[in-house]
Amino acid sequence: MRLFWAMILMVCAAAPAVARDPSFAQPIDCTLGDTCFILNLVDADPSDGVADYTCGARSYDTHKGTDFALPSHAAMDKGVDVLAAAPGRVRGVRDGVDEAVYGAENAPNVDGIECGNGVVVDHGGGWVSQYCHLRKGSVAVEKGQSVRMGQVLGQVGLSGKTQYPHLHISFRKDGEVVDPFAPDAHAECGDTSANDQLWQTPIAYPMGGIASSGFAPNIPRFEDVKSGAAQHISLAPNAPALVGWSFVYGPRAGDILRLQIDGPTGMILDEDVLMKKTQVLAFRAIGKKTKTPWPTGTYAVSSWLIRDGIVVDAHRSDIDVH
Repeated sequence: MRLFWAMILMVCAAAPAVARDPSFAQPIDCTLGDTCFILNLVDADPSDGVADYTCGARSYDTHKGTDFALPSHAAMDKGVDVLAAAPGRVRGVRDGVDEAVYGAENAPNVDGIECGNGVVVDHGGGWVSQYCHLRKGSVAVEKGQSVRMGQVLGQVGLSGKTQYPHLHISFRKDGEVVDPFAPDAHAECGDTSANDQLWQTPIAYPMGGIASSGFAPNIPRFEDVKSGAAQHISLAPNAPALVGWSFVYGPRAGDILRLQIDGPTGMILDEDVLMKKTQVLAFRAIGKKTKTPWPTGTYAVSSWLIRDGIVVDAHRSDIDVH
């Protein structure tokens, strides 16, 4: 009898494990909703239309991955690590592609290298992950190298076909794109639960939100808002104007962006701004021209993104006027 059970145990031990989908960790060293945010999801619509896994608009036509974005170019310049989402072996790397806003004057030609600087990791079982738009000179692994989950592969950059600093990560199984939020494509329109996610720690559906806010002495250019150059640390009492701005990602048509400026003497200005169209990124500003010098002290711009009467996100920034 002992021999019988010993043989059974040996057979069980030798039997191959049942194949399971891998579990992927967040591939960027940041805090979602604070120091980074999800910009776009996989396009689940095989036609010319666009739809994320809930039939929402958080994607664009033929988009094949998930975009983890930073709040500004300034945040990118500080260095944000890109991490291996699962253990595996590096299948390929590219580094040395110059960084620039795609489409800008004198931007490099990225035809055929739209991913920019990147890394491809083979996780076995037909699973592969690809990391794109890394910072030039930051790639920290070599082809053929084994990597562990969470190992640094490089840093978020602005290389390839991109207009904003972010990590584009795509997952494939046997060459086919898989959405980590809905790997079995069973999610229904409007369903944001995605209980069968491949993410090791489930990630909530990105409803959109406020990436940053701040003050400026005039209405800033959108380019300066995205780069971080619009973020002033102080203003003079006789600045041309007192302007508060808010940088929003994923706003939908019909959303309300509520903006309010408060100062040492109380509320100065508040306004509800109607978002007239669905966008990937947008910014809005309110303010007043300076007629007499502003009282010295701390001023705050508060912003709320409101959808169907519910606050999706809120943000506040302070500045000293002196």
